[in-house]
Amino acid sequence: MPLHRAAILVLLAGTGCGGTPEEPPADRSQRQRDSMLGASQVIPGAAGVRGALRASDSAEARNAHRDSLVAAP
Repeated sequence: MPLHRAAILVLLAGTGCGGTPEEPPADRSQRQRDSMLGASQVIPGAAGVRGALRASDSAEARNAHRDSLVAAP
């Protein structure tokens, strides 16, 4: 009988470990999550995230400027 009890114990322990991973809060945009990562002093590569966000902002500003020039008569 000890083998039977051990098998039941293993099955019960295994069922307690399973589960679905938690999803990140849906109220934050991808930009906000990236900004929080970039602000971290602990996460390796955070400076690269900040640089990518600056490059994205710069490109967006350039495109907005070009769009306003095209829209002007």
